[in-house]
Amino acid sequence: MIIACTVETPLGAMTAAARDKALVGLWFMDQKYYPVQTVDWRWEADHPVLKTVRHFLACYFSGKAATPDIRLAPAGSPFRQTVWNILSTIPIGQVVTYGQIAKQIADARRVPSMSAQAVGSAVAHNPISILIPCHRVVGFNGGLTGYAGGLERKAELLRIEKEISICSGNGVQR
Repeated sequence: MIIACTVETPLGAMTAAARDKALVGLWFMDQKYYPVQTVDWRWEADHPVLKTVRHFLACYFSGKAATPDIRLAPAGSPFRQTVWNILSTIPIGQVVTYGQIAKQIADARRVPSMSAQAVGSAVAHNPISILIPCHRVVGFNGGLTGYAGGLERKAELLRIEKEISICSGNGVQR
């Protein structure tokens, strides 16, 4: 069973969803690829994982570094999981390009190349915004492209992260 709650943030309301002891989703409510089947979810803000997510987001949006002790369990294909694992290694305040991620996957698979567009699709379908930092991926020229939550939010998330002075790593468990 999925347990969910609404989290108010300065960038808009988000839905956080947990199954058992893991976070399975964190979406802006108006973003592209918001889950369509939420009817069977139980809305319960006191779930321990959801309380931890709310605390993390409060710290994050106030410009304070926080290392959440949250197990992440996003559902997705093996390729998407690979991309999301790479996203989870991007340090706060830094960005990488879709092409750099594609090259990293190609190198790991010992193939000549990987499609940056395929990486872009996996990034776009990331079900755990902010904690799996898809907003830290930019176009080949450093421009802001393709954020399911909207480019204005992506720009604001990157701005917030530039102002966070202390970070002890991503701190999430996969």
